[in-house]
Amino acid sequence: MMTIREIKRLYRIVEVQLRYGLDDFIPQDPRSELPQKIRKSLFWIKNEYPDKPLGERLRLALQELGPVWIKFGQMMSTRRDLFPPHIADQLALLQDQVAPFDGQLAKRTIEASLGCPIEQWFDDFDEVALASASIAQVHTATMKENGREIVFKVIRPDIKPIIEADIKLMYRMAEIVSRLQPQARRLRPVEVVREYEKTLLDELDLMREAANGIQLRRNFEGDDSLYVPEVFTDYSSVNLLVMERIYGIQVSDIEALKANGTDLKLLSENAVNIFFTQVFRDSFFHADMHPGNIFVSYEHPHDPQWIALDCGIVGTLNREDKRYLAENLLAFFNRDYRKVAELHVDSGWVPADTNIDAFEVAIRTVCEPIFEKPLCEISFGHVLLNLFNTARRFNMEVQPQLVLLQKTLLYVEGLGRQLYPQLDLWATAKPFLEDWMSRQVGPQAIIEAVKSKAPFWAEKLPELPELLYDSLRQGKVMNQRLDTLYDNFMDSRRNQGKARFYFGIGATMMVCAAILFGDHVTTYPAIAAGAGAVFWLLGWRACRK
Repeated sequence: MMTIREIKRLYRIVEVQLRYGLDDFIPQDPRSELPQKIRKSLFWIKNEYPDKPLGERLRLALQELGPVWIKFGQMMSTRRDLFPPHIADQLALLQDQVAPFDGQLAKRTIEASLGCPIEQWFDDFDEVALASASIAQVHTATMKENGREIVFKVIRPDIKPIIEADIKLMYRMAEIVSRLQPQARRLRPVEVVREYEKTLLDELDLMREAANGIQLRRNFEGDDSLYVPEVFTDYSSVNLLVMERIYGIQVSDIEALKANGTDLKLLSENAVNIFFTQVFRDSFFHADMHPGNIFVSYEHPHDPQWIALDCGIVGTLNREDKRYLAENLLAFFNRDYRKVAELHVDSGWVPADTNIDAFEVAIRTVCEPIFEKPLCEISFGHVLLNLFNTARRFNMEVQPQLVLLQKTLLYVEGLGRQLYPQLDLWATAKPFLEDWMSRQVGPQAIIEAVKSKAPFWAEKLPELPELLYDSLRQGKVMNQRLDTLYDNFMDSRRNQGKARFYFGIGATMMVCAAILFGDHVTTYPAIAAGAGAVFWLLGWRACRK
């Protein structure tokens, strides 16, 4: 049962949506007058902002509902191929233009985390927020010791209870859906909510974000395609992140990028390569790549450099998932639908008893019409949606470990198409995947395996003589034991032969004694019976040896 607090929050969500007139998103059914009658009833909450565009009303509603809903709006804002401009443009404002909280409160929060006044370590603190997002906001300052420009990222006060309440409500709704809609169970809504909860709560721990940023910076050390700002961990804590201030052009500001002479085609292709490098080379990828977190350096516009901020959400994949994902994408690029179907079964994404032939036909039916378009016009978002809808007919379960990857890939495609609408995602990704796969199988894979194991073998090399001596000694002992077992076995075989011989004579003597007794002979039968008993005892003794 839902608690009173959860019911109130659910009512609040519905109330806000109706107050901003979001019921306009519900399709009108001309065959039924019931929806119109419900809208005109007394209990229906009327739209209080009929003069505002629908996109603006959606943005304001999500902003009022809090961080869980703002994050959802941020994700939708990157899908300009799925949402019209008047919706996407408004949702883009959620990325870094959320209403800030008081600057004095932010300063007190920072000082509480530092354990001292800001002025002890920093100058020029600006109480006006540089940027404000759903979970944290940013203020600028300079370091006293060297004059370096830095930013403070500080968590919004009292944000955690709000997130926990919404997540708890989402759990309730997921459980209700699972019970009332048996077909939805294979989508694993509870597991999906759990994964979403983990990513949101991870964002509340800025030390985790600091560690993620340090690793991502290290992964691209010496690679000019991506820059990650330096983190100053001596001043950072769970509620406060202190990092290098960067200057760049926000990736959504297309006009500014063009004015700077940025090669937009190369920039969009680099986005795809950076994403696949993080996924397949590093198994560690930035999973919150909405435009509010991505900038482009002013320098070298003809060889543009991406700048990644906000590493609070990162994703990882294990070796098996990476292998199946790469093979699935390559099979799809090559239109090998049989391979796609088999890989779904082999990976466990669909049940093992799935009819491969029927699954292949269903995938081909969905994909072939898509390939009739030029590759640059194909939306990977639509492809994923169509494939998942097809796989669900074959009882595919949602894979929580792939949810972040799917979301991030949609972000990357959205960014790439926004920068360069003619981006051919397939042509950019396919060579990368083919090269990665060639390094997983064949001679190159063997060389890489030898390289990775070489330090371990070098460490064990001095121990080899002793290990060889121990192996030979153990082999000698094992041979001796085998010889002993063999001798015992042969002795047992010989003893068993003696026993059978004695039992046979004993049985013969007993039979003769019985026959003689039947003929009323008295002396010889007793001697035969006694001899038979002796041979039986000898046979029993032979068995005991």
